[in-house]
Amino acid sequence: MGRVRLSVAERRAELLRAAVGQIEARGVAAVRIADVAAVLGVSNALVLYHFSTKEKLVAEAFRYAAEEDLAHLRKLLGRRTTALRRLRAAVRWYAPTGQAKGWRLWIEGWAVSLREPSLREVTRDLDTQWKAALTEVIEAGVSAGEFHCPDPPAAALRLTALLDGLAVQMTTYAGAVSRARAQEWADEALARELGLSRDTLTTTPR
Repeated sequence: MGRVRLSVAERRAELLRAAVGQIEARGVAAVRIADVAAVLGVSNALVLYHFSTKEKLVAEAFRYAAEEDLAHLRKLLGRRTTALRRLRAAVRWYAPTGQAKGWRLWIEGWAVSLREPSLREVTRDLDTQWKAALTEVIEAGVSAGEFHCPDPPAAALRLTALLDGLAVQMTTYAGAVSRARAQEWADEALARELGLSRDTLTTTPR
């Protein structure tokens, strides 16, 4: 039986999923156009027709994977409940002890983006969107009088910097930080940024 004919959008998505899998398995430096093509049983030329270079394929694969987590973050922050509950749910999900996927991919992306402008542009854009989403909900909580935070954008930056750093430690060095300790630090950081006691934060229903 021949291959099912896919639309351009469907084919691109198929190629991006394959690229994500190969990047996670091999790392950005080692992955080749041929590896992605072989997974799907297509030609190198087909991959290059859609993405033209390995660099563009890697950048778009990274965006494709990260957008899935970003969409889930927006879903959590868009719930019809208090800003505090939304923030706590988002931080617990985004933390390396939570359910967010792709930490290895993020770490690969950060490393390669130091030398690859196209990937650096993608990672910067996605990082900006993460921080903007958190900032918006912190600002909403301040306006509603739920908590006090004099500089929401700075708070969002500090929170994500802590969680990113913990992710690097926990992903790269097994056992460097326990899950319980990382979650404790994340709760403490969120409470501090919002001017709340940790007890108040941790007794808030999810």
